[in-house]
Parts: sequence; C-alpha cells; structure tokens
Amino acid sequence: MSQDRRTVLMSRLENRLDAADGTASRMGVLCALTVEHLAVSGVGATVLASLADGDGQDPSRGLVHATNEVSTGLEDLQLTVGEGPCLDAFVTGGPVLVADLADSHTRWPGFTPGALALGAAAVFSFPLHIGAARLGSLDVYHDRPGKLSDTQISDALILADLATHAVVTELEGHASGDAGWLADPHAEIHQATGMIQAQLNTTTEAALLRLRAHAYTHALPLIDVARRVTDRQLRFTDEPDEDQQDAPA
Repeated sequence: MSQDRRTVLMSRLENRLDAADGTASRMGVLCALTVEHLAVSGVGATVLASLADGDGQDPSRGLVHATNEVSTGLEDLQLTVGEGPCLDAFVTGGPVLVADLADSHTRWPGFTPGALALGAAAVFSFPLHIGAARLGSLDVYHDRPGKLSDTQISDALILADLATHAVVTELEGHASGDAGWLADPHAEIHQATGMIQAQLNTTTEAALLRLRAHAYTHALPLIDVARRVTDRQLRFTDEPDEDQQDAPA
C-alpha cells in the first residue's frame, strides 16, 4: 500500500513539474504539493551541514525553499536560537511531531514563543536522509493545534524521501558538507561568524553564539544582524555589552 501511495505522489509531483514547464524548482513544486496534500499551512525544506570547526552538533543551515513568510521565519528563528524541531530531526534522524506548540515551552524555551508569535500552532519535521547520512529536514507547520493522522505521517515520510532525492540531485558536483552552493539567504551568517571570530580571536562556535545572542537580545532576525556585521555597521568587542555600531572592521 505504501508503494502505491509513493507512486501516486511521484506521479502528482511529475505532473506538476511538467505543468510548470521549467519555471519552478523541483523542491519548490514538492513543497507546494506537500502543503496541499497534507492540508497544512506551510512547508520549509532545508539542507544542514556541521560547522567546519564544530563538533557536528551545531549544524549550519541552507534554506532550500519555503512556501510562505511564516515558514521562512520559523527556519530563521531556529538558526537564531539554536533549537527547534528541524534541529531535533537532524540530530535524532527521526520525525519530530508536536501537535500543540504551546505545550512545548520547556522543550524549546527559545524557539516556542517566537514560533507562536509568527503564527505556528503545530510543527512537524521529517528528516532528509539516505541511510545514516543526514542531509536536512522537511518542516511542516499548521496555524492551529492538531495531530497529523497516521496516513498524513506516512505520506509526509514519502514526501521527505522525494525531497531527499531532489537535494541529492542538486548536491552532485559539490562536497558533501558544502551547503554554500544553495541560494542561501544565510550565507551572510557564515561570513559574519567568520568576521566575529577574527575580531574576538575565538572559536567558530563562540562567534556564532555571540551573533545569536545579539539577535535574540535585540529581537532582530539573525540575518539582519549578520548583514550589519558584514556591512561593517556592527563590530563585536571582548565584552558582550560593548558591541559597537558603525565601527570599522
């Protein structure tokens, strides 16, 4: 039965791609299909890779596609606070299913309030992986609390597998840990982290934490803070309270 459902979903995906006539990416079409098929509010798909100097537990993210602003905001929020369903799915290799996000404050104290403010009430993340090799996640949200049915979960796993194959196709010709080739709105985050690392003579992990802390403290999107760093409008000093604006690099 699951093979029959996979065949149906693959057929629907290919039909939509044919109708798009090359004007939309495979992942974009798949995400739109996921929203419609699962009857959810939005979907984001990401590729994740460990930071070059990290221990493998703090993945950097390249956004592949998001169906709306809320999905984009949820992905950015998780990168800012360093926690959330996407990261849990990546670390554990299994789906993360949260039917009522309001009950998850203790699980993700940094992520949950912001996600609720964005309009997410339920979140579901499905890992993208080939065997033990984890590539990222397919992230689903709904604007009202509620579980996914067993059939929806089964179909979401199939859709995540189809998304994995789409990512693998795009990965051809790139190093397995390199997500920089993506049309990645977070590329500046990696650049800003490197600049902060040089300013403070510290590790990549510590530099990223300082960047995240500044964004969280000032209630700013992480990408906005990163751009201020790369534009040399924000320089980090040895003391967290002495971060300077409009300072030369």
